[in-house]
Amino acid sequence: MSGGASAPQAPAAPTPAGQPIADDRLLRQSMLRRLVARPELGAVAGAVAVWIFFAIVAGGSGWLTAKGTAAYLQVAAELGILAVPVSLLMIAGEFDLSIGTMIGASGMVIALLDGQYGFPIWFAIAMAAVFALVVGFLNGLLVVRTRLPSFIVTLGTFFILQGVTIGMSRALTGLTTIGNLDKASDFQSAQVIFGSKIGGLFNVSIAWWATVAIVATWVLLRTRFGNWIFASGGDPVAARNVGVPVSRVKIALFICMSMVATLFAAIQVLDAGSADTLRGQQKEFDAIIAVVVGGTLLTGGYGSAIGAAFGALIFGTVQMGIFYTGVDTDWFKVFMGIMVLLAVLVNNFIRRKVTEAR
Repeated sequence: MSGGASAPQAPAAPTPAGQPIADDRLLRQSMLRRLVARPELGAVAGAVAVWIFFAIVAGGSGWLTAKGTAAYLQVAAELGILAVPVSLLMIAGEFDLSIGTMIGASGMVIALLDGQYGFPIWFAIAMAAVFALVVGFLNGLLVVRTRLPSFIVTLGTFFILQGVTIGMSRALTGLTTIGNLDKASDFQSAQVIFGSKIGGLFNVSIAWWATVAIVATWVLLRTRFGNWIFASGGDPVAARNVGVPVSRVKIALFICMSMVATLFAAIQVLDAGSADTLRGQQKEFDAIIAVVVGGTLLTGGYGSAIGAAFGALIFGTVQMGIFYTGVDTDWFKVFMGIMVLLAVLVNNFIRRKVTEAR
């Protein structure tokens, strides 16, 4: 019968313990299917496998020490801060190729206002955030109003931001790098939040990474907005028909992406005490790699914020693991390219099998 309760069936033959065999099997199959269907499963397994590999190969060269742990966690954190919001945007079916230049632009806004014109560091950070909000809003607005692919819109923003950042920096200072920001009297107060060390060893960016991942996961899995993100990427037409504000969701995600890029810029500026117009280049591609490895589909509608965090962990583990083993680091990009291809193939295969089994 459709739309109603199914007809009663004879209970399965009980075991000696009195438990139905068929029900247990169905339960185990259901739990296994749900586990396999989780998009982050491959990234979690991959992170564990990669760590074990380098623990065996490079364990004697400092990999298992606190310093070694801090090294790969810092690399993972810097990428993970970007990869997590990128995963939300990709689940919604969009891309942002401007985040790399957004990092450089925001960093220069902070450096110019603080180092060149003497404004308080917190005011400079706030103005960089306002600048990011405007850029993110314009990116999202152009995408939803023109219906052009976000790949094209944000590629245009990429070149505009890069050109404006370099041009303004040279026009105002004659340089593309601004240093000695740590000489400002209020630099230390901001450095505690964005550029300090936890326990004198672990960069505070690790805490920011964990915070961004936890908040994004909660939003994605526990809120109405998270449901809207999946719906916007899965079938935007159907989502609009049931009342999902698809345009507002996408604009909000573009704004979030630019704001997080500014957070990343603040962390770099406060850690290094300097800003560079080219800082952040190619981070957009590294973030997309981490997101894809984390189980998010390029077509939208399916993915995981926590998977992106583990994808970034794989990235950091491999990059520093290769260094600790003494292998030429030029091979790192080769490995990541192979990882992307394998991740896409495995994720598509698993998703197809789970869909067929329903």
